[in-house]
Amino acid sequence: MSSNLAAVDLFCGVGGLTHGLEQAGIPVAAGVEINPNCRYPYEANNDAEFVEADVSDIDSSDVESLFPDDSTKILAGCAPCQPFSNLNNGRDTSQTSEYSLLQSFGELVEDIQPAIVTMENVAEVRNEPVYSDFVNTLFREGYQLWFDKVSCPDYGIPQRRNRIVLLASKLGDVSLIDPTHDPVNYPTVREVIGDLPPIEAGEYLDEDHLHKSRTLEEQNLERIGQSLPGGTWRDWDPDIRLDCHRKESGRSFDSVYGRMEWDAPAPTMTTQYYNYGSGRFGHPEQDRAISLREGAMLQTFPEDYDFVEEGGDVEFKKIGKMVGNAVPVRLGEVIGRSIVDHVEEHDVAA
Repeated sequence: MSSNLAAVDLFCGVGGLTHGLEQAGIPVAAGVEINPNCRYPYEANNDAEFVEADVSDIDSSDVESLFPDDSTKILAGCAPCQPFSNLNNGRDTSQTSEYSLLQSFGELVEDIQPAIVTMENVAEVRNEPVYSDFVNTLFREGYQLWFDKVSCPDYGIPQRRNRIVLLASKLGDVSLIDPTHDPVNYPTVREVIGDLPPIEAGEYLDEDHLHKSRTLEEQNLERIGQSLPGGTWRDWDPDIRLDCHRKESGRSFDSVYGRMEWDAPAPTMTTQYYNYGSGRFGHPEQDRAISLREGAMLQTFPEDYDFVEEGGDVEFKKIGKMVGNAVPVRLGEVIGRSIVDHVEEHDVAA
């Protein structure tokens, strides 16, 4: 390719988007991230520099300096999605510091004028004024835009996850590649984690300490023992049901304390995926919640993706947040392939 592509990944986290872009053949010069805990996994698994900085404070000239000279610049990122998520249960998050980060992204685009911009976020972001402002900024700066809600299983990601993907280019019309899968061949939980060695609740694998599941209290062990794959709390004996399930307001909470199904995509991986009671995060047949490693693999991180330095503590909350907040690696690769195809098409047309 004659175009000297180079990307900078804003809000890079542990590198899901970066890793996917690299797998698509796009060099990533650096990732910018405020959380210092992400430095080790980002640098250990990716050929890119980790820049610890707040995107709302960083100077655009500092970001621009991260790109190699004479490169075709790609500015990429997934601003924290918590302010826009339906998991906020209607709370007003518009005054939080994270809400305005998409605006900061837009200001960097205005100053740097990259050839290509890509953004990924939860589907609900489309309802927010800050998203409309971001899109209008891109139009005003002369970008051709494509954006749509993407169903992750359509692109080989083994979880029922819907995301907004945006591509913007100064080179010409741009779009995401066509879906690579359909319901007949959606990737399944079995295909992704079915070969991992079994472990008990509260145990970890000696060869991989990230293959570690959380301890369950005796009553939750009894509950998961009575849970059927794809079933609900209604499968349990009445005496072990939760108080909320006895109330009319709690009868619709079918997915909590549930098991995944082997031969279907997983539910969306949240930052609490290691908690049996936080969703349908029970293992399909073992009496435990899925392990940290299993959640990462369902986020399409490679099985050997390194999250903790040798001898470091494997902390559920810290790693769960890293994994749950990440862009699925496979989605990053799909975005990267779309950009590569777009640039090659532009080169041919030129």
